[in-house]
Amino acid sequence: MSEPIIRPATDADADALAGIGRQTFIDTFVDVGGFAIPYPAEDLEAYLGSSFSAEAFREKLKEPGGAWWVAERDGELLAFANAGPNGLPHPDARPSHAELRRLYVSKSAQGLGLGTKLLEIALDWMEAHTDGPLWIGVWSGNLKAQKLYAAYGFGKAGEYEYPVGRWRDHEFILRRG
Repeated sequence: MSEPIIRPATDADADALAGIGRQTFIDTFVDVGGFAIPYPAEDLEAYLGSSFSAEAFREKLKEPGGAWWVAERDGELLAFANAGPNGLPHPDARPSHAELRRLYVSKSAQGLGLGTKLLEIALDWMEAHTDGPLWIGVWSGNLKAQKLYAAYGFGKAGEYEYPVGRWRDHEFILRRG
């Protein structure tokens, strides 16, 4: 088995991104081995369908000002990251600031250091593509992610409700700079 490589995502990755995104969301937030958030089935299915379809990823990959990276090994996607113009609801946030939007590592790739590598690549990109602070939204119960982001200089700047269908996840807004 070869070492994983990290590269920019392309349109050809849309199907694989949809699959890994959907499964990682379920593994992390829905399953008993994860956070086991009790999303109503209707809300969860609506969210997964709109957020993790191949078509949705094809559109997101074309977004002006956005950047995507994937980690793969032997043709299999293991993780991905996405950064772009900030869209978090904070009074100091501007679209010209950069936001880390997603950092997903599949269950099978946990512990390989890919999340940290992708984070560092995304942060370098974000620093080069912002005129202000860097931003991250993170689920309030994800203490591991919050600890990782704090190690890179992020601190809590606010809170908001993130919609998963009609369900609302309580999220923290993190800022660096």
